[in-house]
Amino acid sequence: MRFLIILFLLFQSNFLNAFELNGEIIQGALIVGKEQADKSIYVNNQKIKLSKNGIFVFGINYNQVGNVVIESVDKNNQIISKTYKIKKRQYKIQKVDGLHEKMVTPDQESLEIIKKENNLIKNAQLINSDFEFFSSGFSKPVDGVISGVYGSQRILNGKARSPHLGIDFAAPKGTDIKSPADGYVTLAENGFYFTGGSIILDHGHGVSTIYAHLDEILVKKDELIKKGQVIGKVGSTGRATGPHLHFGVNWFDAKIDPELILK
Repeated sequence: MRFLIILFLLFQSNFLNAFELNGEIIQGALIVGKEQADKSIYVNNQKIKLSKNGIFVFGINYNQVGNVVIESVDKNNQIISKTYKIKKRQYKIQKVDGLHEKMVTPDQESLEIIKKENNLIKNAQLINSDFEFFSSGFSKPVDGVISGVYGSQRILNGKARSPHLGIDFAAPKGTDIKSPADGYVTLAENGFYFTGGSIILDHGHGVSTIYAHLDEILVKKDELIKKGQVIGKVGSTGRATGPHLHFGVNWFDAKIDPELILK
């Protein structure tokens, strides 16, 4: 009996020392966790960065289904494992008309340009830095009405295209865009085919934000940005029917719902 009591107390102690999570396990979520810094964290068998302060983060893609299995492993290879069911979402359909046809169905030459630009964007979003800027939360990057929501199936000029994996803020041309958190500029480019004037900020551990269709870019690559700093101006460059900011959030290549991190 004494042995069983000791075993129970040890199990209870391990359970109480288990990692903590902040966020709902739902499609499009960004989940921030806390664990002892001397442990290792695995999410669905993928080892992820654990900071010296015991902070970790992971994202759930817009179409990800099934379970998320999180394992915390100590130096003695003792494992605490928890399984979470991913909550599915119903996404809207959004119709956008009045686009130039080349913005809906690009020609071969344009497709080559788009491919190169997409590679630049992808490389910037795959950076796994040690910054912990994401852990301080995010504020709205611009004052404006949300005109395009995350996950919506896009029907462009009557043709089905990829879902919209960010949110759009409708705002007058020239409206200030402010960094929602501290960040490091990994991309600042004008004239991209689809996204026009574009900025990507790295917030650490694979978390990045993208700002598209800018009229002006007021930062440079490799610049450290503070929360609330003006980084650009709202425009309608690239594939746009009017002035607005496309605001996107990534955890590596997982597309995160910005509205969830702004709440």
